[in-house]
This record gives sequence, C-alpha cells and structure tokens, in this order.
Amino acid sequence: MAAKIKKGDRVQVLTGKDKGRQGAVLKVLPKEDRVVVEGLNLVQRHTRPTQSDPQGGIKSKEAALHISNVAIVDSKGKPTRVGFRVEGDKKVRVAKTTGEVING
Repeated sequence: MAAKIKKGDRVQVLTGKDKGRQGAVLKVLPKEDRVVVEGLNLVQRHTRPTQSDPQGGIKSKEAALHISNVAIVDSKGKPTRVGFRVEGDKKVRVAKTTGEVING
C-alpha cells in the first residue's frame, strides 16, 4: 500500500495530549504504523553520563504517535484525509477536502 503520510509532511494531531497542534513529520515507522512529529508528544528520559554526553540528566525527546491519530494538513491549514489519483503515468496523493495534489 502506498504511504499516505511521508517524512516532511505537515500534520495535525487528532487525539491525545497534543490534540490540535501541528508539526512536521521527522520519521515514519511503517512496520509499527507510527510517526514521529517534530516538537510533539514529548517524553522525558533519564540518561546517564557518557563520553558523548558527560552531563547526562533528564532529556526531552519526541515519542512516536500512532498514524491514525494524525492527519495531513491541506493548503488551507485544515486536517484532511488522503486519496490517490493517477495523473499521466504517476500516482499522486490528493487532499480529500480541497482535491489539490499533495506535493512530496
């Protein structure tokens, strides 16, 4: 199946503690059906000092969200579902709300 959400897409969180917030997709994990969104779903990790990080301490990082809990944002800034259309010899992603082609 083709990917509806790809790295670099602007998405909006639909449920959870970050509901309504938007960010760019940093990483897509297709086997787990999860995405990592920049600046959202932050969790704290206690890290011990290492040679690369001699300070250690409590660090914040983005955790993965389930792909069903995010939606792509269209050109008007609203969340939308994604469809597919064949244009010429290429299969392209299309926003269901506006019918526009999603670049990427």
